[in-house]
Amino acid sequence: MSAMPSAKTDLIYRIPPTFDSVEDERLHRKQRLAAGFRLFSKMGFEEGIAGHITARDPEWTDAFWVNPFAMPFSQIRVSDLILVNDQGEVVDGRHPVNAAAFAIHSQVHQARPDVVAAAHTHSIHGKAFSSLARTLDPITQDVTAFYGDHSLFDDYTGVVLDLEEGKRIAHALGDNKAVILRNHGLLTVGTSVDTAVWWFATMERSCQAQLLASAAGTPRLIDPEQAELTSKQVGSEFAGWLSAQPLFDRIIREQPDLLD
Repeated sequence: MSAMPSAKTDLIYRIPPTFDSVEDERLHRKQRLAAGFRLFSKMGFEEGIAGHITARDPEWTDAFWVNPFAMPFSQIRVSDLILVNDQGEVVDGRHPVNAAAFAIHSQVHQARPDVVAAAHTHSIHGKAFSSLARTLDPITQDVTAFYGDHSLFDDYTGVVLDLEEGKRIAHALGDNKAVILRNHGLLTVGTSVDTAVWWFATMERSCQAQLLASAAGTPRLIDPEQAELTSKQVGSEFAGWLSAQPLFDRIIREQPDLLD
């Protein structure tokens, strides 16, 4: 019998990327943004013309990249993305911007300079749960990522087209990573496109889990002390970024045209 090999000392650990230039960082954010839309399409998170993910430009920090109005998530490529300034004007790209995207995301980015990306769609379980006008309970390990770190915007006044409404949403979000918009859906933010996309995906699934568990009976909550501990383990920005990597790896391998 041969001896077992010695423990490896040169393992490759994944860490968030760094960049040599603002141009490299811009391209990376746009690539992750296009990949995020493809992921949202694959997950069934689009509803007609509704839904948007934004990424702050690393140089012109009062502007953000976003999906063109009325373009299906499943077809978005890097070259399709548009850059919108703080006046709602398209300054790079050939397509118009969704007015609701500007009304919401411009105010979120303005209120939260730490936020690189924000995601909002009308996903089925998120919008169903939002009608309950409540926040998520700590009933699973995954949902503890949002324990004490998400809020409720307890109002609904129609399609968000007014900047004042966007400001109220940003105020309700506060310093949290997510906000539930009553009768509307979910909105998540992150210090990278990867984390904003991951928080949205796992929050949508957490809404689904609570709806299922509540339909079957009375869920047993995780004790507050354990929920707080677990939130630190699974709810950090690095944990969110790392959890997103398998999703991004998969979609880029499956649909490399998104990088065009």
